[in-house]
Amino acid sequence: MSLLTRREALATLPALACACARAADAGPIPLGFSLYGMKSLSLADALKACRDTGYDGVEFALMPGYPAEPKLLGAADRKALRARLAHHKLAVHGLMENLPEPATDAVHKANLDRLKAAAELGHALAPDTPPPIESVLGGKPAEWDKVKDRLAERLGAWAEVGRGAKTVIAVKPHVGNALHALDGATWLVKQVNSAWLRLAFDYSHFELRGVKLADAVTALVPLAAFVHVKDAKGTADKFEFLLPGAGATDYSAYAKLLVGAKYAGPVVVEVSGMVSAKPGYDAVAAARESRAALAKAFAPRAKN
Repeated sequence: MSLLTRREALATLPALACACARAADAGPIPLGFSLYGMKSLSLADALKACRDTGYDGVEFALMPGYPAEPKLLGAADRKALRARLAHHKLAVHGLMENLPEPATDAVHKANLDRLKAAAELGHALAPDTPPPIESVLGGKPAEWDKVKDRLAERLGAWAEVGRGAKTVIAVKPHVGNALHALDGATWLVKQVNSAWLRLAFDYSHFELRGVKLADAVTALVPLAAFVHVKDAKGTADKFEFLLPGAGATDYSAYAKLLVGAKYAGPVVVEVSGMVSAKPGYDAVAAARESRAALAKAFAPRAKN
């Protein structure tokens, strides 16, 4: 893989313009909510709930079965959704996918097609600042050494899609996946060597492996285009994900570390399927509780 050129690095600036603007004005870190945790709601109801709760933006979940799956949204739907986002003063912080790699050639091709479809939706909803596409990768931790070279090759193709679509793609290390460790994540990004392939950082997955918050932020946030937050308890072998504030994460310290690492993107609440699958789960209440737990640390802007 060729070294990243200055021209390639500069080409990413439009995709990261929103994030850079926040860094330049030293304002508060934007706080968002992932609609992964609002699958049961219509997009209209989900956006209204996020606006009423005080979030700055949202992440759309694009997987099959979710209301924002790209094939469900025609040109008129996308125009209306963009208008609704503007009405509620909500940014598009990210687009969530779930694309397993390394995979068979057929699945890999389908993954590239889904990335292209996601990027098209991102440009339709936020043409001036297209949001990053984030995804976990699958596999098992014990497989890392076996799959890492093939994974880097596959993600090189992802990066080419990102370059062509002017959209950053962010892959997320997961406690139960092949990509799970600090050194593996750092190696992978450097091996692909593209400004269009970055990390999605979620400390909960490293907390379960006993990694200190400061160590995880220092190692990976400079390589990240996106941050998820949630709490967790247990170990890498037996764990449970929780809403922010329900665990031991010190979010005041977290926010300071992100600023110190010069992180310039949003912080987005992700409600785990472990939480949303429980009987009686209330998506709006989860969004409200999560924001209350994070508001003092991240101080999202007040809504009019």
